[in-house]
Amino acid sequence: MILAALILYILIQLGIALWASRKMSTHTDYLVAGRRLGFWAVGISVFATWFGGETIMGSTATIADEGLSGARAEPVGYAICLIVAALFVAGQLRAKGYLTLADFFRDRFGPRAEIASACVSIPTSIIWAAAQLLALASIIAVASDLPVGWALVGASLLVICYTLLGGLLGDVVTDILQSAVVLTGLIILTFALFGRAGGFDEAMALIDPSQLVLIAPGESWLERLDAFAIPILGSIVAQEMIARFLGSKSAKIAVRGGLMAGGLYLVVGFFPVLFGLVGPGLGFDPEAGDLFLPNLAMDLLPSALFVVFAGALFSAVLSTVDSALLAVSGLATENLYSRVRTKASPEEKLLAARGFTVVAGVMAYIVATTGETIYGLVELASSLGSAGLLVSLLIGIRSQFGGEWSALAALASGLLAIWLGDFVFEIPGAFLFSMLAALAGYVAVGLASMAVQQQSRA
Repeated sequence: MILAALILYILIQLGIALWASRKMSTHTDYLVAGRRLGFWAVGISVFATWFGGETIMGSTATIADEGLSGARAEPVGYAICLIVAALFVAGQLRAKGYLTLADFFRDRFGPRAEIASACVSIPTSIIWAAAQLLALASIIAVASDLPVGWALVGASLLVICYTLLGGLLGDVVTDILQSAVVLTGLIILTFALFGRAGGFDEAMALIDPSQLVLIAPGESWLERLDAFAIPILGSIVAQEMIARFLGSKSAKIAVRGGLMAGGLYLVVGFFPVLFGLVGPGLGFDPEAGDLFLPNLAMDLLPSALFVVFAGALFSAVLSTVDSALLAVSGLATENLYSRVRTKASPEEKLLAARGFTVVAGVMAYIVATTGETIYGLVELASSLGSAGLLVSLLIGIRSQFGGEWSALAALASGLLAIWLGDFVFEIPGAFLFSMLAALAGYVAVGLASMAVQQQSRA
């Protein structure tokens, strides 16, 4: 019954994507929905994109195992990220009529910065997509009794087909349906959780006080600050979110929609926190990892209601993963392919965008097979290369200080710092270290360029 209902739900999603495909004739339609998204569409779509597998499944599993100290990003960190992005980035980028974040780098810094920023952003989106594929595979595995490996293959094929058909417009249309299903599923599971515990007060009494500590044992202030900085700052430059802003009808709608998404995320994001804190007290094994929440739901809910919840999980993940594939497709088509094929027609670019979607899906599948957890992949995606992008964006969007070499220095310094800090020396505060390195690189080259210009004038 569960598997049959899930298949029916998938067919409905594919049907909507097929309908959306008939409204696409250019790569602009495919990548930013023809810039026809209104306030509600932007707000709900940004929320649905952010509220993915790492929020519902990844953070629940991490909180169940480590308490609040294990997932401080949820929901406050990422909600703040959405609000900051709406206030300081969304309106400015939409007003310029860009298709991708890398378009800003081309316009503000130059073609080499455009290509470099696209090359930095693409791996991040692939890793993000891999995290969602793992979540999707976990749902399919629980519903069908398939091994996770085969479920991952099926999830990858499904997502590639879905994204190929619908593009951003199909994604946004289904986001509205998916958000309603997600909220319904979370509310149903919450009542079931309280019912098993014997009531709200009894459920709260099951929470181990040690789980409520925000600071992990032995954690330094630098590690603590870094843990909050990654979700708040690291994802402001995510193409998945920016594409929604760029698809809005106007800059004002982009800002308001982003603020709405941040508010929704802050409220709805507390459901997974509740599940992660109360679940272990009811006897559910925190060591189950990413399967913790699906196992909890299957045990607490009757089959008919589990179908609703499985659909909710499926909806949340599907919305996020196809956004990540579209992000790769947009950057590769607009900022790499179009630089080589400068006279490509809109129809050719649409074909290229769909081709890059397939490539992105295959690469995400490969990353998902590496054995990382959902939450681990999300943290990596949020920190990898984002420092240089963020520093260049925030300085470049509000001032004329620094040129192409400043942006390139920031990108290179940020990447080198995160590689050394996270993977070579494994130092605490590696993300903050990469932010400082990117800022230092940008400012140093900017000042050097100013000095050279002054000397040449003299």
